[in-house]
Amino acid sequence: MALPDPARGAEGELGPRNSMPLFNLAWKKEFFWDGRAKSLREQVLQPIQNPVEMHQSVTNLCAKLCATDKTDYAGLFARAFGSPEITAEKISLALENYLLTLTSFNAKFDRVQRGDEKFTAEEQRGFKLFSTEYDPRRGQFGADCFHCHGGPLFQSQTFANNGLDSEFKDIGRAKITGKDSDKGKFATPSLRNVALTAPYMHDGRFNTLEEVVEHYCTGVERSATLDPNLAKHPDGGVPLSAADKRALVAFLKTLTDARYRVRAEATAVANER
Repeated sequence: MALPDPARGAEGELGPRNSMPLFNLAWKKEFFWDGRAKSLREQVLQPIQNPVEMHQSVTNLCAKLCATDKTDYAGLFARAFGSPEITAEKISLALENYLLTLTSFNAKFDRVQRGDEKFTAEEQRGFKLFSTEYDPRRGQFGADCFHCHGGPLFQSQTFANNGLDSEFKDIGRAKITGKDSDKGKFATPSLRNVALTAPYMHDGRFNTLEEVVEHYCTGVERSATLDPNLAKHPDGGVPLSAADKRALVAFLKTLTDARYRVRAEATAVANER
C-alpha cells in the first residue's frame, strides 16, 4: 500500500510512530523516521519481525508461504527467481522491487508545470508563499516551506527538528547516531500526496493540514536542535494571515496524484465494511 495507515500492529498494539508514505522511495537513501535502514531491501524485513508490528520471524514466514495451499507461492517464486525456494533474501528483493514501482509524478502541480492546467488564484498564492522566504528585513513575507520540502520530490532534507517539542519523549535520529545534536530530529517526508497521508508528524499528532500549517505559524517550540530555518523566525513560527494559511493548504492539495486518491478512497471503503 502506498499510503500510511494508523501504526497498529497485527496483534492490535499501537506502535510509537506514525506510518510513513511509500511512494518515490527510489530517491531515498535512508529509511524509517530515524534512518536506521540504509536500503529498501533492509527496511522491508524489519516491520515483519518487529513485535509491535507483524511479530513474525522471517523463518516462520518462509515456512508459512511454503505450506499455504491458497496461493502457489513456490510457483510464483520460481517464475520470479528461477527456483521455487522461498527465502528471506527473495522476499526482501520482491518487496523492494514492488515498492520501487510506487512513483508519484502526475499531480495538478506537475500538470501546471507542464502547461496543461492552471492554478486557481488561491493555489497560486499558496505556491508563492511555499516558495518564498520569510525575511521582513528584505520585504519578503513567505511561509519559508521550500527549505525543507523543496525540489521535485518536495523533500530536500534528511533529518530535522521541526519544533514539535522543547523536550523529547522520542529522541529520533539520536537513538541511531548517539549524538546529542540529533535529538528530536526525524526524517523529512515528501509532501507529495500530503492531503492523503494524515495523520501527520512522526507521532501522528495532527489530523489535518490546517493543524500542520498552524503549528508552523504559532506552535513551533524552541530547543537546542531546532532546525535553523525555523529558529530564525519569531517565537511560534511564521505569522501568516488566515487567508494565507488557507492558500497554503490549497496549494498543498495540488500535490495529490489522482491514482493515489483512488487507492485511498478504496481503502477507506474497505475499512468501513
